Amino acid sequence: MPTLTGSCYCENIKYQVSLSSLDDARTSLCHCINCKKAFGTNYGLTAKMPKDTVKITKGTPKVHSADNGSGMVVNREFCDNCGSFILEYGEAAKDHFRFIVVGSLDDPEALPPKGEFFCKNRASWMPEISNVFHKTEIKE
Repeated sequence: MPTLTGSCYCENIKYQVSLSSLDDARTSLCHCINCKKAFGTNYGLTAKMPKDTVKITKGTPKVHSADNGSGMVVNREFCDNCGSFILEYGEAAKDHFRFIVVGSLDDPEALPPKGEFFCKNRASWMPEISNVFHKTEIKE
């Protein structure tokens, strides 16, 4: 059973993820406007996994909830000391899934992308990732 660990930048928040297999995580890039703002870059990179596989082991993240621009509320958890974004989940998924920010993992190479969403919003200079699925939009 693979166990992944991660933290915020200042390490006031730490977490672990215990998966049956690394295939239980679905890592994807999202090019939507909301993710670009939240991540402060040209895409968001998260790994979707079952809620019960994620455990905060140190600290308590602060939660920010807001409409993602399409009428759906997205909850984002982050460190209120250093501001690092740890995870997110929409209202529809909150009882079942968490989307871990891949950059917060101690070994982000463990979960390479399997897909891209909102590809119509991909920066014109950014190449398409090969060997993954691509969607213009997503409903989740």
